[in-house]
Amino acid sequence: MKSHILLLILFILITFSVYGESPKMQQHNLMPIPSNIEFTQNQYRLDSTFTISILPNNNNRLNEYATRVLRRISGRTGLFFTQDFLTEKSKPATIGLTISFKREGEVRLGEVESYSLTIEKTKLILKSETDIGAFRGLETLLQLLQADEKGYYFPTVKIEDKPRFSWRGLMIDVSRHFMPIDMVKRNIDGMAAVKMNVLHLHLSEDQGFRVECKSLPKLHELGSDGLYFTHEQIKEIIKYANERGIRVMPEFDVPGHSTSWLTAYPELASLPGPYTIERNWGVFDPTFNPTIEETYIFFDKFFKEMSELFNDEFMHIGGDENNGKQWNKNPSIQKFMKENGIKDNHELQSYFNKRLLEILTKYNKKMVGWDEIFQPDMPKNIVIQSWRGQKSLIESAQKGYQGILSNGYYIDLVQPAEFHYLNDPIPADTPLSPEEQKFILGGEATMWAELVTNETVDSRIWPRTIAIAERFWSPGNVRDVDDMYRRMEIISSQMEELGLTHISNYEMMLRRLTNNQNITPLKNLVDVVEPVKLYARHRQGKKYTQYTPYTRVVDAARPESMTARRFGKLVDEFMLNKNEEIRTELRFMLMNWVDNHDEFLLITKSSPVIQEMTKMSFNLRLLAETGLEILDGSMNGRIFLDEWKTQKLKLIEAAKIPYGQTELALNPTFEKLINSVQMK
Repeated sequence: MKSHILLLILFILITFSVYGESPKMQQHNLMPIPSNIEFTQNQYRLDSTFTISILPNNNNRLNEYATRVLRRISGRTGLFFTQDFLTEKSKPATIGLTISFKREGEVRLGEVESYSLTIEKTKLILKSETDIGAFRGLETLLQLLQADEKGYYFPTVKIEDKPRFSWRGLMIDVSRHFMPIDMVKRNIDGMAAVKMNVLHLHLSEDQGFRVECKSLPKLHELGSDGLYFTHEQIKEIIKYANERGIRVMPEFDVPGHSTSWLTAYPELASLPGPYTIERNWGVFDPTFNPTIEETYIFFDKFFKEMSELFNDEFMHIGGDENNGKQWNKNPSIQKFMKENGIKDNHELQSYFNKRLLEILTKYNKKMVGWDEIFQPDMPKNIVIQSWRGQKSLIESAQKGYQGILSNGYYIDLVQPAEFHYLNDPIPADTPLSPEEQKFILGGEATMWAELVTNETVDSRIWPRTIAIAERFWSPGNVRDVDDMYRRMEIISSQMEELGLTHISNYEMMLRRLTNNQNITPLKNLVDVVEPVKLYARHRQGKKYTQYTPYTRVVDAARPESMTARRFGKLVDEFMLNKNEEIRTELRFMLMNWVDNHDEFLLITKSSPVIQEMTKMSFNLRLLAETGLEILDGSMNGRIFLDEWKTQKLKLIEAAKIPYGQTELALNPTFEKLINSVQMK
């Protein structure tokens, strides 16, 4: 008996440690989870008299942020608040939230973002060192909003919160497929909602140069197809982000990935031109010539202008995936290497990087680059962004280089939220010492844009990036995957109020795919399929380019099927205890999939674009029929024959074949069901 009590106490302690040291807990929808939470058993009830006051009253940035939060609360509740907006002349509130902060924060790496939030029955108090910390606390307050039959309320709670990592970023590739300013802004709002603080804009690529350059105008005139951000638009983006406590770091990828640059200035290439903007995807040969002084005169002029335009202390030079083919073929480059004792292309790129570092340092910028810029002779005042993985990040940290992790956060590869969530910049088993761990600044989710457009990009960023944001902010021991999914779906739906289209565009795309017919049969299918993972889509029969359609079923399908996940959880529970209520729910889902196929066939007759999914729909019906056999058989004691199992496992293998570059997300669960049956 004593051992049972000790185990119970241990379980309780472990459960509480996930959320901090608080002994008082209740289910909540906060994401990221704060460092410490302590709920009490009361509510602050909302009504139209709710107001917000700020002490001191002279911070326009916080006034504007708090006003937006007030409007979002009003929008969710339908309450007609008497307070319209906050200014420095706003009088202190008599009923509601009081915000106090000590100073205006700088939008820079390492700024204080901590806050405390206390909600009592009659008042709310938010305190922070900086106004940026208050921004983070206000987002927590929004997530605490709840409702019952009496109306809306905030639960009484005490929260002490701070971020685990100081660099919590999202990289958006606006070069391969150009993304307009409204896309950037709505995703900045999404980042702020989950406490991310770095927007990394990938602004140059083989397929396009995306920012106006007044000193070298041919860059945007010849390298962009007319799709680029003007200086004024860049300033607008930076202002918009900074007002939300988010840094904007530009990336100009060199010496490779440079076709669009060399379209405008072919004389700087390692082999003679002419060059044209690349329309295909992949790694291409065009590369800057690092051995001629004209290259560095060019970059001095370029980075001078960009350093004045972008206010962040960091500037990203890319540096990845230079295949070196042009360098190998250029006799003058080979001669330069021999005369200067440069033994290979890695050393030559290190020479190039150091020359760029001198230029950036002259303009008071710190260099960031992908793994490839990490060379033994590089100065240690650079930041390594690791796409290769933990080994590379650990090695650079052990040698005293600051780094951020992106390996494991490539959201364009359509992997599940769980995969990203359990990936950690500093895992529990890290070989790094406490001092070495300080070199790991955090991480970035990366949204590469080969296979997305403005129409689909939000669905590839959200909601999975909410899970990544929690990994970057919350304590490392916050790792409850099931609870993460529960909270993520709730926060995802709330983020629609920011204008994000990750939910709304789904049915819009299905309507187009069905020629505005009844979308239910298509939706029933697409709800349980996912795009093929990693880079498989490029290898499955379709040659994608910058101008091929990104409007098919594979584009509408979400990276992770929540329907398939729920089905899998229900099957696991049923296999454990044979609960009749769960069996009834499973039968309903299975019958729906069985009946769906005939309805799907009807809409394909006037929607040829979805005919590529016909075999997938048929396989779903066969698997659903198999599931019904197993469910019904398990309740009446049926013994299955070996021949039956062999046949059904062949069906599973057939169902694993992708169609339309999608895969059936239910396959693992059906395979588990088949293998669970009692055999004769």
